[in-house]
Amino acid sequence: MTDVRITYIGGPTALIEIGPWRLLTDPTFDPPGKRYFFGWGTASKKLQGPAVAFDDLGRIDAVLISHDHHGDNLDPTGRELLPRMGQIVTTEPGARRLGGGAVGLAPWATTTLEAEGRPRIEITATPCRHGPPGSKPIVGDVVGFALKWDGQQHGVLWISGDTVLYDGVREVAQRLNVGTAVVHLGGVTFPWLSGPLRYTMNAQEAAELCGLVDPHTIIPIHYEGWKHFRQGRGPAEQVLAASPLAPRVRWLAAGTPTELDV
Repeated sequence: MTDVRITYIGGPTALIEIGPWRLLTDPTFDPPGKRYFFGWGTASKKLQGPAVAFDDLGRIDAVLISHDHHGDNLDPTGRELLPRMGQIVTTEPGARRLGGGAVGLAPWATTTLEAEGRPRIEITATPCRHGPPGSKPIVGDVVGFALKWDGQQHGVLWISGDTVLYDGVREVAQRLNVGTAVVHLGGVTFPWLSGPLRYTMNAQEAAELCGLVDPHTIIPIHYEGWKHFRQGRGPAEQVLAASPLAPRVRWLAAGTPTELDV
């Protein structure tokens, strides 16, 4: 399948079209203005709505949810729409919470999307740590996703999920041949809880990670739309433009389908 395109919708949300398959990541479709509480005194406000309304997306065959328990990755509107999105793939605890046939994956576990008349897509969960060391009791389980299918020219399509740079996510470089890396940025911090410690990568860390992973294409997402994102596109773009990886970076225009060389 060489017909691949991605539409950035906002925050962590993107539509990925792989031949006849239509996959959605981390559905967030609330309008702006709502305040979200993440636990342990952490909260944020949504600043931007989705670039494309859900009803304008068309059929969704599967939804990849890096984690279901934070409203900036699965918001109330996205949760209400899940019955219209086909197969759900998420973390093991998330699958138990969501029910309805959701598939839960531990890091490095694999499932497949299969349907008559369509090519097979293998989905592998990749490690994430959504905060500083010892933060898992606060932030819970999170995974990224690597998508593999026959005909890829450069390697798997990998979605990092919400993670900081740590040894677990560095394993991706050792275990996968990545062609396209969709990296979650934002440099999230909660200064009143943990000072400067981050809960997602900033562009500097993403550049270091991608230097190890060595993808053909780098697509930043998850850098705008919520108040707790500390590093927006402007500063992140400056960092990546100054890195050796600059020619590989593609910033997507929100709401516009973009063809990918995968």
